Amino acid sequence: MAEPDDETVVRTAAEAAEGVVFAHYRQSDVRDLDVTVTFEAGVLDVDVYLNAPDDEADPEAVADEAARAARDAVDELFEDA
Repeated sequence: MAEPDDETVVRTAAEAAEGVVFAHYRQSDVRDLDVTVTFEAGVLDVDVYLNAPDDEADPEAVADEAARAARDAVDELFEDA
């Protein structure tokens, strides 16, 4: 099987990151979410900015978890290729 293309890698990472955020917060509670994913020359860069209330979960910890989930999802994508 061929390796995934760059667009698939970026989409997979972004969807995984968003999935983690919205597992912790209702979409209506998230004031701002920015998931930036780049994949160039085989290097994945994931940055997650989250502005959400900290009464349910620590937004910074959730953003870190989302970035890790994005990287893990891409690792799985390549393992399955």
